[in-house]
Amino acid sequence: MYDWVVLWEWVAIAARWTHVITAIAWIGSSFYFIALDLGLRQTPSLPPLAHGEEWQVHGGGFYHIQKYLVAPEMMPDHLTWFKWESYSTWLSGFAMLVLVYYLGADLYLIDPTIADLQTWQAIAISLASLAFGWIAYDLICKSRFGDDNTRLMIGLYIILVGMAWAYTQVFTGRAALLHLGAFTATIMSANVFMIIMPNQRIVVADLKAGRKPDPKYGKIAKQRSTHNNYLTLPVIFLMLSNHYPLIFATEYNWLIASLVFLMGVTIRHWFNSKHARKGNPHWTWFATAVIFLLIAWLSTAPMRHRPDETALTGPALTYASAEGFDEVVSIVQGRCSMCHAAEPSWEGMHWPPKNVVLETPSQIASEAQRITLQSAYTHAMPPANLSYMEPAERDAILRWFRAAGVGG
Repeated sequence: MYDWVVLWEWVAIAARWTHVITAIAWIGSSFYFIALDLGLRQTPSLPPLAHGEEWQVHGGGFYHIQKYLVAPEMMPDHLTWFKWESYSTWLSGFAMLVLVYYLGADLYLIDPTIADLQTWQAIAISLASLAFGWIAYDLICKSRFGDDNTRLMIGLYIILVGMAWAYTQVFTGRAALLHLGAFTATIMSANVFMIIMPNQRIVVADLKAGRKPDPKYGKIAKQRSTHNNYLTLPVIFLMLSNHYPLIFATEYNWLIASLVFLMGVTIRHWFNSKHARKGNPHWTWFATAVIFLLIAWLSTAPMRHRPDETALTGPALTYASAEGFDEVVSIVQGRCSMCHAAEPSWEGMHWPPKNVVLETPSQIASEAQRITLQSAYTHAMPPANLSYMEPAERDAILRWFRAAGVGG
């Protein structure tokens, strides 16, 4: 029977895979329809009420697509709704948030040197911030301020910059950027669930009842869909950021995240311009490169390192008190600490991988689960076994982990 840590890892793998699959489906359909919408042409042969058409070729066949701003005269029986891609992406993403950051709050969510929070407090802040993001955004969109889409986007950007800074004041760097991505993704998915889909249902209901649909519902849905289009790439960047300490573990991580949103705009503007046949705005390439280089420069600022010694509490204290801990400390310091150090001694390495430092007993105890998963349950670490960790040493790590009473 597998130890619980292995089963838990596979639960996380399944959730992450589901999230990636659904995100691909959502982003793919979103990008496709934005490109389709921008590429529509008006021709004399269009049927009544049709706004534009597009001819496409794919998979050996030709497709003739027509768009109606409100609705056609008769509602087709085989109408396809694009909604579950969005819902499934958010639900699987929230599942990942629970599995990794809520249930692993002591390791991934809370940094006592930033804000000494109880687990329930950190989770409450997380949930409240996601709710706040949607409520604030939706109210602004529906206000007079939101009548001007350019002004609205600038206002939204200011909110995102403020949230980027605020998250870094309460969570670990890794959790802060992940939450900024979740904050933005919640707005995007809520746009679909709370605005776009209800508006489309109103239009369909009016058409079936023989009433003339109000075009304002389509206009509102188009505005929210455009916002989603420009927010997608930054969300992807932020969701991947937890794998790269140069992004999340730097002094200016909140500023890096803020600049990523600008880079997402320049990239999408180039694609949208091309799809709309409005030329090739080369300046977007230059602007994107400049922003990226600025981000790379900011990442060289002093990294956030954990203190050399911290008071051990909870599971970490249990691991430190378990039989065999002294031997494991010796193994880890001999086989892992040349890389996982505040100042790595391995040639060409300038910061600890994943920002994991394993120099002191307290640091080793705090990373017990990951050490065991990477070096005992699997042989992922050391990479290519460059430090020659012996099978007996891996067995010692596993015995120590199980001695702490957390194994199956």
